Amino acid sequence: MSESQKPVDTLTVEEATRELALLATEIAEHDRRYHMEDAPTITDAEYDALRIRNAEIEAQFPELVRQDSPTGSVGAPPAEGFAKVRHAVPMLSLAKAYTDQDVVDFLERAKRFFERDKELDIAFTAEPKIDGLSASLRYENGIFVQGATRGDGTVGEDITTNLKTIADIPHKLKGSGWPEVIEIRGEVYMTYAEFQALKERSAAMGGQDYVNPRNTAAGSLRQKDASVTASRNLKFFAYAWGYTTEDPAPTQFDSVQKFAEWGFKISPLMVRAKSVDDLIAQYKLIEAQRSLLGYDIDGVVYKVDQLDLQRRWGFVTGEPRWAVAHKFPAEQATTTVRQIDIQVGRTGTLAPVARLDPVSVGGVTVVNVTLHNEDYIAGKDSNGLPIRDGKDIRIGDTVIIQRAGDVIPQIVDVILEKRPADAKPYEMRHTCPICGSPATREINEKTGKEDSRRRCTGELICPAQAVEALRHFVSRGAMDIEGLGAENIDLFFNAGLLKTAADIFTLRDRRAEVQQTLFEKREAQAQAREAAKGTTRKKVLSAEERTYEGLDKLFAAIDARREPELDRFIFALGIRHIGETTAAVLAKTFSTVEEFIRVGNETAAADDPHTVFPSINGIGDTVIGALRDFFGNERNDDVLDALLQQVSPKPYIVSVSADSQVAGKTIVFTGSLEKMSRGEAKAMAERLGAKVAGSVSAKTDLVVAGPGAGSKLKLASELGIEVIDEDQWFERVAGSS
Repeated sequence: MSESQKPVDTLTVEEATRELALLATEIAEHDRRYHMEDAPTITDAEYDALRIRNAEIEAQFPELVRQDSPTGSVGAPPAEGFAKVRHAVPMLSLAKAYTDQDVVDFLERAKRFFERDKELDIAFTAEPKIDGLSASLRYENGIFVQGATRGDGTVGEDITTNLKTIADIPHKLKGSGWPEVIEIRGEVYMTYAEFQALKERSAAMGGQDYVNPRNTAAGSLRQKDASVTASRNLKFFAYAWGYTTEDPAPTQFDSVQKFAEWGFKISPLMVRAKSVDDLIAQYKLIEAQRSLLGYDIDGVVYKVDQLDLQRRWGFVTGEPRWAVAHKFPAEQATTTVRQIDIQVGRTGTLAPVARLDPVSVGGVTVVNVTLHNEDYIAGKDSNGLPIRDGKDIRIGDTVIIQRAGDVIPQIVDVILEKRPADAKPYEMRHTCPICGSPATREINEKTGKEDSRRRCTGELICPAQAVEALRHFVSRGAMDIEGLGAENIDLFFNAGLLKTAADIFTLRDRRAEVQQTLFEKREAQAQAREAAKGTTRKKVLSAEERTYEGLDKLFAAIDARREPELDRFIFALGIRHIGETTAAVLAKTFSTVEEFIRVGNETAAADDPHTVFPSINGIGDTVIGALRDFFGNERNDDVLDALLQQVSPKPYIVSVSADSQVAGKTIVFTGSLEKMSRGEAKAMAERLGAKVAGSVSAKTDLVVAGPGAGSKLKLASELGIEVIDEDQWFERVAGSS
């Protein structure tokens, strides 16, 4: 059982220390993706579970609370490119409630705190929790002078110009009686209708596919060009305030009503209540109206109404005690599975997708939902345990779907009473629908179990995997071709200039086609920018813009990789289960590309691969099986032959001197290395007999840290691992060869 699965009260001090370090790093990364990139990679529920786990461990081990604990953090540091604004009053997050009992507990805590005031009549407010981007608007003498994002709660981004494009935000307050200075706070959001219209406009221009209204609103608000923000027709609800020279009113409810008098939009669903029954009744009323609002909400916020009581109750780290957010469960809807299609992922995974009768969930029309793999369809998880009570999914089934975290659609149940009499269990195909290669389920050599995913073995010759294979081939850890990143790989592939890795090295011979393709891309981008501004004028590029000055530099970067290191070359091939470390082991074992290919071909042809493939420490049946599949496919051999006509991998020669100070040690490089690339550092260390790892653990012997080293450096310090800088590294290995 891993530490993250163990009950908190059974953790040792060492386990709790390690897990708190990992949680701090993981939560900080998710905060960055959500608040800075507007691109979360996990659901709200998964994120909340991480924070709850962190809080539970801290409560059990208060002496282990870290300085960078997520408990005291809000949001993420301000993004680069905007001026910074320090909030006079921090913009805090709210505690979460997930059940009615959590709400009861919240009111009970309030009663206990104020129990000495026998005659005190505590009131509360309840209002929808808008799912958008928090903003703070500073007004001086009624004039809007500055607007900022939440940022990390202490410092935000200055987005005044963009906020002024939002019609719901008055440039001058209406009425009278407003304080000399006040920071109005609220949520910027995008309606479902505006989101759908933007998606349609973008699709018509071949632009990006926007994921959801919240992320799109946040991205729109961070545009460098305010005219783009203006074209998105964003909205704003006011619901709170920060610094002010005087309270708007004695209570929360009356203060928000003042905002309406001053020209702001406020939620019409905000009420004042005195009992837990009244609060939960309003929660259920808002939840029932959720799908009709036309914008995203993800819960109901309760606050103590009297401002003097808010101040008396005060704050706990990062949160006010007098407020709580009661989160909604994922919204659900019922629809019918009309078809199950197979998509081939960029790594060869056969991913079944259910085609549904269109249904609206949370304001988003859902027509497709991923079914993950054949076990998931059969009603089993990766361990063979039942999911959905063991109900399988069939074409024609009536199913209940929800959007996990209000983003990702998923099937949560099958209504067997409505299953058609002729519905048959779904049978997964065993060949790739794109290239016809066998699609197999690999065996995990450690557990002996089949992998839940079925993969195409076509590798280099499967069009569905081609783009990802090309991206991997040019990546930093592989061939490291500067200027040929994911964007240009996609562009050249779609233009028919690239099919396999060998085509990269003949791009110079097709210079005119490459330049025309790049020109068309820049012209399309220019026209898209004009369209985003709401204009119809066709952008015509100048002669200078038509010339791609970096083309010779790109060709030179490609030519510079015609004699790659053997381990880089093997890794660049993208063979399943062969990462950088395994590629180095294979390169060290076989020394030349010719020997590597010879053994690979003989392994593929042998009845028993173990009679051909040598016994290598660290190389097991999984890697041998992957090599067997790769070299056993004749079309892969053709692609490899074409590639070797363009490149000549160097022999891999390792000579570890007797006085090497790093031989046998496990080393981690972190931060920005200034005198060598990460790949060069790894190759140097391995040639000196060291093992290079990607993460710090108790088994790490040495960490080489450059500028900007973060969580790995912190963890190394906590574990007492030796840390040196780049200059010290060169001093240490100077006498080795």
